[in-house]
Amino acid sequence: MDIVASLTAIFREVFDDEGITLTRAMTADDVEGWDSLSHVNLIVTIEARCGIKFSQKELLTFKNVGDLMDSIAAKIS
Repeated sequence: MDIVASLTAIFREVFDDEGITLTRAMTADDVEGWDSLSHVNLIVTIEARCGIKFSQKELLTFKNVGDLMDSIAAKIS
């Protein structure tokens, strides 16, 4: 699974923005419309598409998209 490509497609879908290009340092402040509701939609979509689950504690540790990518990589490996 190409995590960057998969996440990019999910971000573009959830935020309805085909121009989104993910970077490891990206945070909610970098994406227009990334609020608490869209965050929930993002996480639920990632979990469904990747066949994984994040714990609440784990979600609170993510500081940026890179942390999210690392967690997904660890879960699918």
